[in-house]
Amino acid sequence: MAAEKLRSKVGSAFKLHGLLLRAEASKYLTEALQSVNELELEDVIENIIDAVEKQPLSSNMIERATVEVAVQECSQSLDETILSMTNHPVPNLFGTARDKAELFRERYTILQQRTHRHELFTPSAIGAHPDDNRSKFQLKTIETLLGNTAKLGDVIVLGMITQLKEGKFFLEDPTGVVQLDLSKAQFHSGLYTESCFVLAEGWYEDQIFHVNAFGFPPTEPSATTRAYYGNINFFGGPSSTSVKASAKLKQLEDENEDAMFVFVSDVWLDQAEVLEKLRTMFSGYSAVPPTCFFFCGNFSSAPYGKNQIQSLKDSLKALADIICDYPSIHKSSRFVFIPGLEDPGPGSILPRPPLAENITREFRQRVPFSVFTTNPCRVQYCTQEIIIFREDLVNKMCRNCVRFPSSNLDIPNHFVKSILSQGHLTPLPLYVSPVFWAYDYTLRVYPVPDLIVIADKYDPFTVTNTDCLCINPGSFPRSGFSFKVFYPSNKTVEDR
Repeated sequence: MAAEKLRSKVGSAFKLHGLLLRAEASKYLTEALQSVNELELEDVIENIIDAVEKQPLSSNMIERATVEVAVQECSQSLDETILSMTNHPVPNLFGTARDKAELFRERYTILQQRTHRHELFTPSAIGAHPDDNRSKFQLKTIETLLGNTAKLGDVIVLGMITQLKEGKFFLEDPTGVVQLDLSKAQFHSGLYTESCFVLAEGWYEDQIFHVNAFGFPPTEPSATTRAYYGNINFFGGPSSTSVKASAKLKQLEDENEDAMFVFVSDVWLDQAEVLEKLRTMFSGYSAVPPTCFFFCGNFSSAPYGKNQIQSLKDSLKALADIICDYPSIHKSSRFVFIPGLEDPGPGSILPRPPLAENITREFRQRVPFSVFTTNPCRVQYCTQEIIIFREDLVNKMCRNCVRFPSSNLDIPNHFVKSILSQGHLTPLPLYVSPVFWAYDYTLRVYPVPDLIVIADKYDPFTVTNTDCLCINPGSFPRSGFSFKVFYPSNKTVEDR
């Protein structure tokens, strides 16, 4: 519903109750109700009016603060209703023990299905020549190994690497756990960390699985996945159908050759030099404004402290001043803000909520085309699926390798292969990279998206693997103020 029509509807509803909204209260309520379904709008407005009337009112002129309290009360009531309907406790953010078990089980199931679809593991058709099956492999479960008393040679098992005892590694799948002997193991390319899933090849004897080689589950292009599942929308958003099925959106994507996304990480707004470089960037782009600027945290050079909230508000005000100095960008470009782990918020657990509304309110009023979103965040542009993740993940995965790759000059390729093979942004133990158990699905990379942006303080890189473009813009202040520019019409990336 148009904002003016909505404001009029809200005002009329309050007048029927003998109440008048002050301008600020009316504006706030109109913005708060923008996302409400029209079928539910009248009920929602009535609930808010009830909540207003419960408050001690000194006159019939309703202030913004009164409306804010009413909206908050109605929101909490709605949240509790939804939570009780889904049988989740309040609050349900941390999930249950079952959620933790399902987290790894679901990761395993996805990779098992994908591996079975790969040509090396697909059984030959009935009646095919016996030689056609000579290169095929069969996956065994750990339960199968544990059930054998004699030596079992040439087996391949899909499982998760764990360290149940210090210095001793094990392989785990839904059927059991077996101790590993890695003394002769060869590691294919990738970063093999605890809690990642591997294809382990070797022999089993005396309750020990002796590994000859470790490899990752095979990756699968998005087109191959969709050939099995059709147009189901795995990515998220309101539609049950994948946008990749839309010929109209594909046409718009191809025609909009000027579309341009700018990715900048570690946007330290408390640093004068960073603000000055952003001003230089806006000046350069003012003639041809980008479609969207993606600014990743941390938004302060200092770790989160008691004075940071006010400091961040002031920093965002300074950024808004700069953006308003360039009317073409202020009018045409979108701004998306993805928080870092040291920005104000609930510790270092993923996924991370947006910056709090009270921090960003003034900026959003001055820069209307701005969105403060979660970390990671998912962006749908026409038919393209984009995941943006702000985390210093490369070094974290390197530090937690079971065995570090011999070719350490090629770390970006090892890293990207690991993420795509695992189908997950953080294939690490939960004590290294904590995840809200019930929301682990937000970190999945399956089917493979068109673009993954890992905003990491590691050196900038651009890697393509399995029809997926993976980029790291690097740390803006630490890398000589470098950033990446993506052109969706032809899927190319430029270093700037």
